[in-house]
Amino acid sequence: MDDDARPEQGPAGEVRRDRYVGGRDLTHWTTRIGRAVARLVEQLGRRLGPHAALLLTLAIGLALAAGLAAGGAEVYEAVTDEDGLANLDMPITAWFADWRPGWFGPAVTAYTDVAGVIGMPVLAIAVMLLLAIRRRSWTPVILMLSAGLGSLLMTIVAKGFIGRSRPQLELAVPPYEHSASFPSGHTLNATVIAGIVAYLIVLRLERRWQRVLTIAVAAVFAITIGLSRVVLGHHWLTDVVAAWALGAAWLVLVITAHRLYLTVRRASVEPDGEAVPAP
Repeated sequence: MDDDARPEQGPAGEVRRDRYVGGRDLTHWTTRIGRAVARLVEQLGRRLGPHAALLLTLAIGLALAAGLAAGGAEVYEAVTDEDGLANLDMPITAWFADWRPGWFGPAVTAYTDVAGVIGMPVLAIAVMLLLAIRRRSWTPVILMLSAGLGSLLMTIVAKGFIGRSRPQLELAVPPYEHSASFPSGHTLNATVIAGIVAYLIVLRLERRWQRVLTIAVAAVFAITIGLSRVVLGHHWLTDVVAAWALGAAWLVLVITAHRLYLTVRRASVEPDGEAVPAP
């Protein structure tokens, strides 16, 4: 997508608008490791271009995501071996099975389907295209697709490592699901997609209350989707908790990759190293 005359669009708009959140410069790295990584990615950006550097950084992040999922599986095994949080799985699932009224299951099913294999991709693609067109930038496309791909990869890897059985059918609400239970794919996808959408929106919000509200809405969505999986008896509580943790970790990696991209883009857009003023 080409640059546009409007100052909030194209690469210049990214540096001017996306670089600052509440006056904080996202391209300012306070730690020694952060500065070293930023210098390395800047060198890659000068050779490959900003978007190529972003893609490379995200590719490395995908490998880390697979490692996170495998590590999450090991943590799960340690938790169950020590009878920690997993002790709550059966009592909580059984309590919800006894508590939920007849109308509640279908209503929650309709809600949780928003984060399903059809609902979530449709929502993500719609938001991705809207942001890309409005900002005349490929960055929302790259970030959204990478976030979704990482979420899918973590789900596949973790389910393959554990192969945990779902709660018994008599405790669940139809339609029943038969894939491996750990982690909750709905919860992981909801956490990642809602999180990256909120991040991209927050970058363009100037008022603090707007940023807080956007983050709160995304958090409530991820939390309630996760809880809905337990209420319906489709997942154990530990499946959902692990998905929240994995999703949050992957979000940190994606956002860090975007910050590095902004650092590279700033160097390519700013004339003579002059700072672009915060909006």
